[in-house]
Order: sequence, then C-alpha cells, then structure tokens
Amino acid sequence: MGNLLYLIAVILVIAWLVGFVGYSTGGLIHILLVIAVIAILFQIIQGKRIA
Repeated sequence: MGNLLYLIAVILVIAWLVGFVGYSTGGLIHILLVIAVIAILFQIIQGKRIA
C-alpha cells in the first residue's frame, strides 16, 4: 500500500510540474504573439511590404 501511495504522489508531482511549465509557456506564447502583431502593425504604418 505504501508503494501505491508513493506512486500516486510521484504522478501528482509530475502532473503539477507539467501544468506549471505548460502554463508558463502558454503565457510566453501569448507575449510572443503580441510582439509579432505589434511588429506587423509598425510595418504597415511605415508602408513597407510584409515579406
């Protein structure tokens, strides 16, 4: 029974780490998307063609 509880604890810690890293990466992806949109808007405002 102790091994089962240990296994469940390890699985929960791994799931927590994956969720934490996934959430942080999700935030980073949103920031990069905002930066990309701002860069495109600057190119449109300056009149350059988007390659």
